[in-house]
Amino acid sequence: MSGLDLFPTSLRLLGKPVLVVGAGRVAGRRARALLDAGAVVTVVAPEAADDVARLAESGLLTWVRRGYETPDLDGVWFAQTATGVPEVDARVAAEAEARRIWCVNASDHEASAAWTPASARVDDVTVAVNAGGDPRRARALKDAIVLALKTGRLPLRRHRQGSGRVALVGGGPGEAGLITVRGRQLLAEADVVVADRLGPRGLLAELGEGVRVIEVGKAPGAHQASQDEINQILVDEAKAGNVVVRLKGGDPYVLGRGGEEAAFCREHGVDVEVVPGVTSAISVPATAGIPVTHRGLATGFSVVTGHEELDELPARPDHTIVLLMGVRRLAHSVRHLLAHGLPAGTPVAIVESGWTERQRVTIGTLETIVDQAARVAVANPAVIVVGDVVRVSPYAPAGFQQISTTKEISQ
Repeated sequence: MSGLDLFPTSLRLLGKPVLVVGAGRVAGRRARALLDAGAVVTVVAPEAADDVARLAESGLLTWVRRGYETPDLDGVWFAQTATGVPEVDARVAAEAEARRIWCVNASDHEASAAWTPASARVDDVTVAVNAGGDPRRARALKDAIVLALKTGRLPLRRHRQGSGRVALVGGGPGEAGLITVRGRQLLAEADVVVADRLGPRGLLAELGEGVRVIEVGKAPGAHQASQDEINQILVDEAKAGNVVVRLKGGDPYVLGRGGEEAAFCREHGVDVEVVPGVTSAISVPATAGIPVTHRGLATGFSVVTGHEELDELPARPDHTIVLLMGVRRLAHSVRHLLAHGLPAGTPVAIVESGWTERQRVTIGTLETIVDQAARVAVANPAVIVVGDVVRVSPYAPAGFQQISTTKEISQ
């Protein structure tokens, strides 16, 4: 029997009596799976391995301590034989067949009336694989499918509408490979994606047919939707029964207004899940070889927007300042930092379009960076890093790097 004559189905065994003949390792696995399905399990075997014995001691199943007898099949809906003795297994299978009871014969899959697939659950999806009677092959295929489901490589979207919900997904700095596994999985489930301009845009092309994308991206001076409008879109779409993914750049809770969106959803009775992302405040400097902390150079950092006052931040080159959305007010921020006490020679890096083919790194000092930025027409999206950590970037001038090496050795 190759499996071509099998009819795949799932049995609802909740509350139904089932029989397991044998109590070894295989029988123990089958008994536990049957219990998970809600079956009333009786095990018949003169001796039992630890798994079955523990289940019996805890009262989860009945263990009849003797060999199999024909009346054991009375009233049974399903049977599993796994004694390890082919003659016993064949007898159980034959007598079950005569009574029109489906029976899995672990000793002889070719003669078995039913096969047990390699199975697993991912949320409410059950994966079951038969592979021509080769259990190792079936397990390998099952594991591969489960991995693809968990990482969002297979479509998880429901086509029978249920209760709507919202997921605020941090997409990272824009590189598709830097979204979290959970974020990728939720995109595979989505009915609607409410997308930012700076999220991993390449993933939108991978969405399933029929998934709607609502663009709400914001650019300096050109907002497609206000924050109030975005909040309302999330609630309205979820209340219409949709799984809504709010795909944001970076992390939803790092200067991304994710807290406001989550609060609005909850206030309006909509379930919301928050999936952290790799914040651009750390990942964009990293792609330019700049750590926000570095032994001997900086042990702390602050993340602010270019629209905020900088008075409360330590005015020291050994405390890294990361400015988001700061290009338009770069000159103002530089003047403020100089007036606040940072030395004019403090290194500054501007990383434009991090993690994309258009990435560009401009490095100077507080004294020179405004003119440098104007000369090369620096533009958003960009992350600005101020502090001695800029010295370790491979893009930094040789003199910067020399100071870095000397400073580390002195530590």
